[in-house]
Amino acid sequence: MVIKKLSQDQVNGTLWRACDTFRGKIDPAIYKDYVLVMLFIKYVSDIYKEHKEQMMERYDGDAEMVERQMRYERFVLDERSTFDYIYDKRNQANVGEIINMALEQVEEENKTKLRGVFKNIDFNSEAILGSTKERNTMLKNFLEDFKDLDLRPSRLIGEDIIGNAYEYMIGNFASDAGKKGGEFFTPSEVSELLSRLVKPEENDRIYDPTCGSGSLLIKAFNKVPNGKAQIYGQERNGQTHSLCRMNMFLHKIDDAKIEWGDTLANPKHLENDKLMKFQVVVANPPFSLDKWASGFAGEGNDKAFKMEENLDPYKRFAWGIPPKSKGDFAFVLHMLHSLSEGGRMGVVLPHGVLFRGAAEGKIRQQIIDMNLLDAVIGLPANLFFGTGIPACILVFKQNRDKKDVLFIDASGDNCYEKGKNQNKLREEDIQRIVEAYDRYKTEDKFTYVASFDEVKENDYNLNIPRYVDTFEEEELVDMEEVAENIASIKEELAEVEVQMAKYLKELGL
Repeated sequence: MVIKKLSQDQVNGTLWRACDTFRGKIDPAIYKDYVLVMLFIKYVSDIYKEHKEQMMERYDGDAEMVERQMRYERFVLDERSTFDYIYDKRNQANVGEIINMALEQVEEENKTKLRGVFKNIDFNSEAILGSTKERNTMLKNFLEDFKDLDLRPSRLIGEDIIGNAYEYMIGNFASDAGKKGGEFFTPSEVSELLSRLVKPEENDRIYDPTCGSGSLLIKAFNKVPNGKAQIYGQERNGQTHSLCRMNMFLHKIDDAKIEWGDTLANPKHLENDKLMKFQVVVANPPFSLDKWASGFAGEGNDKAFKMEENLDPYKRFAWGIPPKSKGDFAFVLHMLHSLSEGGRMGVVLPHGVLFRGAAEGKIRQQIIDMNLLDAVIGLPANLFFGTGIPACILVFKQNRDKKDVLFIDASGDNCYEKGKNQNKLREEDIQRIVEAYDRYKTEDKFTYVASFDEVKENDYNLNIPRYVDTFEEEELVDMEEVAENIASIKEELAEVEVQMAKYLKELGL
């Protein structure tokens, strides 16, 4: 018998159609959690079911032996926590409650991996899913959509179909969610670019202090041979933190250390009461976050806030305290203090960090004087969800062997693909930027290698047009040719007027 297998496109399409249950009734930023949690449950259930079938064959139907062996599975399930059990109860009046209990059971059976991962999802919420009748109908249809999705490994074409499907769904949700989408997802091509710029290596610790759903971390991890690297992340939003943890498991990264909390006020990755150090740091923090220091005790007191040693035990703001209304450099300082000797760091930021003065100008000067800034890369506008403003990537390195700074202007029309709602970096665009970064040379109208003295002469202003001249001279106009064209047009117009007069006479007008 020929077994029909599902391709990536088929899995993606089935999942996206399952969203029809919620469209027009619930905000995409909210219903994404229901869809992605159910995808996770269906995935672990189907894997568990297939492995159990294989074990039954191996041990000639010895159920007791099979149950003992299944306790060593990657994820352990019992009857009440499988998708099939939930599906069989789809017509029950308390189906939302049954799903919630199944999720609790999955967590209980897999405490070390999944503790708290479903804490922010409620399939029995009247406030979100409506009255009992509406909720039950919605959940019944939803479960029936997922029933047709066979995610057993033997039924899939390709190794990472589930992980790719999860990323596909998150990307689509981010697009639908508009401004809110940028809070949990970085466009995949930007993640790919960052991962190539920081060049992760075997045995590196890779860190993202504002990890969202984890796309940046996964792209960086996938660049490491044999997956021999350790992933660390922290995310403030509880729902997004849960999405990130599930995303890691779906990409077969079972030992990722993803923490929940405010990275600036309460960093969770510590060693000996000091910030843990990482060889690779990647991040797309929220642009110009207002009230970024609200989590610090005493922040409301301006005098106390200026005494950084009283507020921050990790001394991250000794080079200056960013303005309360713009947290960009607060994240940069945290990451720089988390960077190990020889470490590489790439961060997406708004252009304002390149030239804003006052406290930010002083911090920028300190960073440049300490020879940490390696490159400034200008990106096209409208790449990110929720904002049309152009962004930049700053690349930092510890222990640099030069004092120059490379500027790349990748914002031109020939550097991206224009989209109806959002622009996109193509593979050739990513390659061009990475190759220019690796060459580290001045290229006409694209890159410029500025000496430390040049940057200093510019008062540490890093605005890219100061360094990369992209001005295109207008072609000289041939006035004789223009005059000839005008004369020719006048002759044609005179002929048309004569013809019109003739027609009007024939009509008696």
